[in-house]
Parts: sequence; structure tokens; C-alpha cells
Amino acid sequence: MDNEDQNPETPPPTSQSKKKTLITIPSYQEVIGSTQINSTATQQQNLFKPSQSFSQAFSFIKSSEFYHPPLVRPTTPQNPTSSQGGEQNVGNASTSSTQATQSRNAILVSHRQKGNPLLKHIRNVRWAFADVVCDYLIGQNSCALYLSLRYHLLHPDYLYYRIRELQKNFKLRIVLCHVDVEDVVKPLLEVTKTALLHDCTLLCAWSLEECGRYLETIKVYENKPADLIQGQMDTDYISRLTHALTTVRHVNKTDVVTLGSTFGSLSHIMDASMEDLARCPGIGERKVKRLYDTFHDPFKRVVSSHPPVPEIPAEKDAEPTSVSEVTEVEKDTEGKHKCRKKEPELTIKSALSAAFAKYTDKIGKKNNSSSEGGETSAAKSGTKNRDSSEGTAS
Repeated sequence: MDNEDQNPETPPPTSQSKKKTLITIPSYQEVIGSTQINSTATQQQNLFKPSQSFSQAFSFIKSSEFYHPPLVRPTTPQNPTSSQGGEQNVGNASTSSTQATQSRNAILVSHRQKGNPLLKHIRNVRWAFADVVCDYLIGQNSCALYLSLRYHLLHPDYLYYRIRELQKNFKLRIVLCHVDVEDVVKPLLEVTKTALLHDCTLLCAWSLEECGRYLETIKVYENKPADLIQGQMDTDYISRLTHALTTVRHVNKTDVVTLGSTFGSLSHIMDASMEDLARCPGIGERKVKRLYDTFHDPFKRVVSSHPPVPEIPAEKDAEPTSVSEVTEVEKDTEGKHKCRKKEPELTIKSALSAAFAKYTDKIGKKNNSSSEGGETSAAKSGTKNRDSSEGTAS
């Protein structure tokens, strides 16, 4: 018992002898005595601070086998705080640039449209919620407002106030109208008037899928030129002649080659009679009639100004009309026929000839003005030369 009291730290003997290293921990009095501060308050504060005495008190741990020195990293000449700040700035710039690119490539949706089932059908283009005035910000200068006709019937002034909020900040302002009611005549007429009066483009869709398709297409073709949707036409004469004559029904490219080789130009084809057209091989009566009617039928159909009066069946007991009434009716019909004859019939041939005549007149006037200007300039130069010669002689 005395031995155990004298050596309390020695472990009890075991069957197998093992070597163990003991770490002695200094007591509270030893730590306090090693400090150089006399006041107890400061001594208690220094216990919780990594002071020089604390490192000296536990310096023996470094000599034990459990201690491994930390890896020394190579020091950089730059200030660590400045490098961290630079890294943070670079990170912020990169994140801001990525957000900017994402916002350019995505449709920005207003928070008003949360819960709109239309958003489920925008699949081919990215979209994200943002604080924007319009419902859908498609590009830098294009936006869209979504309107349901059912909602318009409940709130007729909603579209007016929404367009008023846009002001003049966008070049292209689209009103995407979802037609979801059966009787569409009256509400659609009101929406059309409002859109036209405020310089907005109206797009009507009969389903949410169609609305989403409109938004996707406008976003995809945002930066594309208008030439993509324009038909490409060849510049040579034969291709243009083919494009013009094949618009006539039953006329194909082979017929165009035959007509071009026979008559030589479009003007000669238009001046040709039905007999001349029928002589061309491969062109039958139907094609001849189609071509001739296309070039010689008037553009404007003659419609009578007065509606036709329904014929009343003659009754047996009806009195016969007088001779004066019959003559008046005949005079009226003759006057109408004369008026119709006085009005010239506009055909393709006459319209083209008038256009060509105006064009030749313009060219002739320009040539005459240029020639007159040359003559006047020559006369002025001649008079100047004469005056200079007379001055030198005097």
C-alpha cells in the first residue's frame, strides 16, 4: 500500500512487459509561477492566449515521438492579403461574366409569371426569373407580354396599363395572346386595336405549346439577319423567267424553256395571241387559255354598285307596266354600260407597259438635265476664256 501511494503514476504490472512513454503535464501552479505578471487577473487571461510562456511550458511535446513538424510552404513575394483579394476579384468577375452570358442566352421571365403553365413548354431555350418590367425579356430590344383572352374579359384595361409600363424602351414589343375562349370576335378585336394603337406586334396562339414555340423561335432568331427568311433567287434571266411563269397553273419548267426559246422574252410572250401560243409544242389548250387569261384579264373585277334586286314572280292580276317605265330602265342600263366602257381595263400587260414608260421618261429627263448642265458649263468656260484673252490683249 505504501509503495502504491508513493508511486501513483506507475501502471500495475502485467504479464507482458511493454515500453511506454509518459507525458508529464505541468500543474496549474507551475504554469502560474512561470509567468512574469504579478496580478492574478492578467494571469487568468494569459491562460487562454498563446503567449510565449505557454509555448515554453509545452515545448517538451516536440521532443516526443508523436510530434511531426508541419510542412513548410514556399513563401511568395506578394502580400497574402492582396493575393486573396485578387483571387476574390477574379472569382467575382468570372461569376459575373458567366451570369451575363447566361442572361444573354436565356429568356428573362418576370416574377409575375410564376405559376404560369406556359413555362413548362419552354424547353429548347433557357429561362430564368428576373426583375423585369415586361413578362418575357427575349433580347436587348425585344420583349413580350402574355395575355389570355379569358383574363382579358375579366380585366379589359390590363393590357393597356401593361403596355404603358413598357414606355419606349424596346423596339420590338410583342403581345402574345392565348386564345382560350370560344367566342373570340369581340375580345380579339379589342386586343388587336390596343396592339395597333401602341405599335405592338400581335401573335395569337391557340395552345400553350404554341405560345412556348413562339418565344423559343424569337429567342433563337434574335441576332439572325432578315435574309434567312427571304427566298433566294438566282440572278440570271432564265431562272427569273421560270419563277415568273411557273406561278401560272399547269405551266412547268419545260414549258418555260419552250416559250423562251420560241418568243425570246417575256414581253413577246405577253404580246402573243392564243394561236401563237398554241403552236408551241407541248402546250395544250388549257395552258394556252391560262397564259392568255393571266396576261389579259383585268386586275379589278367589275362589281355593280347597286345590289341585285330579286325578281318578283309575275301575278296574274298584276297590271302591265307602262312604256315610260320600260324606257327609263333601258336608259339606265345603257348609261351603266357606257360608264363601264369608258373605264380602261387594267391588265398585267397595260400595267407593265405604263411602268416601263414612266421609267423611260425618268431616264430621259435625267439625261437631258445632265446634257444641259454640260452645255451650260461649256458655255461658261468659253466666256471666261474670251474675257481672259481680251484682258491680255488690252
